[in-house]
Amino acid sequence: MKTFTKILLALTISVTLIQAAAFSKDAKYRTTKVHITAEKPVTAGSNTLKFQITKDGKPLSDSKVSLKAFMPAMPGMPAMQSKTEAKSLGNGIYEGTLNMAMSGTWQLHIFISPKTGKKSRVKTTINF
Repeated sequence: MKTFTKILLALTISVTLIQAAAFSKDAKYRTTKVHITAEKPVTAGSNTLKFQITKDGKPLSDSKVSLKAFMPAMPGMPAMQSKTEAKSLGNGIYEGTLNMAMSGTWQLHIFISPKTGKKSRVKTTINF
């Protein structure tokens, strides 16, 4: 009986750890690539996300990065959105906190304005 309890406990812990895995997603627009991560799973409420941005395979530093997460209006529910300016952590990594009020599919637009060169917008979704 003790062996069965130990196996059950190990399985329960394994499933819990798998479900609590950190968030990770890749998005791109032409030669601009964004690797999005979070230390904990994305949930309804405040979420701090990190964005590793590269262009032509090189870290894109010294850019202004703005974030916009939104969910369009649906019957019986108004549109929702959250905007923020991301903070540069150096070496092409940026961090921003978005408040996604409810679970579902959120559109995420990442606006990248380098000091020189063309501005770009990378679009993706976050579903939780």
